[in-house]
Amino acid sequence: MQKVDLQKEVAKGTVLPLMEEFYTIQGEGFHTGTAAYFIRVGGCDVGCHWCDVKESWDAELHPPTAIEEIVERASKAANLAVVTGGEPLTWNMGPLTAALKKAGMQLNMETSGAYPLTGTWDWICLSPKKTKLPVESVYAAAHELKVVIFNKHDFIFAEEQAALTNDKAILFLQPEWSKQEEMVPLIVEYVKNNPKWRISLQTHKYLDIP
Repeated sequence: MQKVDLQKEVAKGTVLPLMEEFYTIQGEGFHTGTAAYFIRVGGCDVGCHWCDVKESWDAELHPPTAIEEIVERASKAANLAVVTGGEPLTWNMGPLTAALKKAGMQLNMETSGAYPLTGTWDWICLSPKKTKLPVESVYAAAHELKVVIFNKHDFIFAEEQAALTNDKAILFLQPEWSKQEEMVPLIVEYVKNNPKWRISLQTHKYLDIP
């Protein structure tokens, strides 16, 4: 495939920069404990300083992969696919989700919401970041709002984001891994005083799985 054609296919979403894919257990948020096939696409300009997959940021480091190949592997491994990144909405998710749906899979996405919503999803986990706030279409469609708590000010940010998200979304506060000893007691007290929130933990790190 010539380079110009490849660029067109990436723009259409029929080819995506694939960082990694693996079958594991969902570690955080509403679907914690659920077996899922993770599809991590490269490319992200949100720039969270505590991001634990900074290697995903540069899309050019990850091989352009036809979505048919991704779907074939995912559908053989699991009934649930979780598309994450990087930032998946950097790309047109329509072709990938249509192909995964045709294969009979449930589709979840984890996104910062920084770009307009594309694709068809059974579950959208919105995890907003201060550096590049979500767009309205993702606030409106999110099934779950998951705010990472790195410092005390993040509680204010969480409430600001909850006010912008649709009122059906389930609300989670999650301690940033490197700050959990400091933040967990604060989150526990905050949720006790504000029971509309739930606590999410990165259980996959406790289990030592991807």
